[in-house]
Amino acid sequence: MRIGELAARTGVSVRALRYYEQQDLLAAERSPGGQRHFPDSAVDRVQLIQQLFTAGLPSKSIVDLLPCVVNGRATPELLDRLSTERDRIDQQIADLVNTRDRLDSLISNVTANWRTGKRCRPQRPHDDRPTRAC
Repeated sequence: MRIGELAARTGVSVRALRYYEQQDLLAAERSPGGQRHFPDSAVDRVQLIQQLFTAGLPSKSIVDLLPCVVNGRATPELLDRLSTERDRIDQQIADLVNTRDRLDSLISNVTANWRTGKRCRPQRPHDDRPTRAC
């Protein structure tokens, strides 16, 4: 498939796909006219690359781990790096869950105050005026 079709099937811009190719994350065959042609498997590979970027992995780490994805082999060093990345992602998830729970509590408190007719002024840093607690 050509680069435009791969972009359409993955929701990734042509520019990003070219970047992936420059970073050795993705490979294409070239036609005699110089057009890129990707195998059908490129769709899954681009989706994996996107997930790894979204999780915060840099392109260098992704390049190093892609052979492991393809052939299932990894060095002990690579396994250590992957474990470290997984632990970092677990911490991000825990932090996001904590933030969501705090927002849920805030939303619940503010909603309850609005229903009871209480109004509260937000506390501003360095503001010594008394405020009603929300």
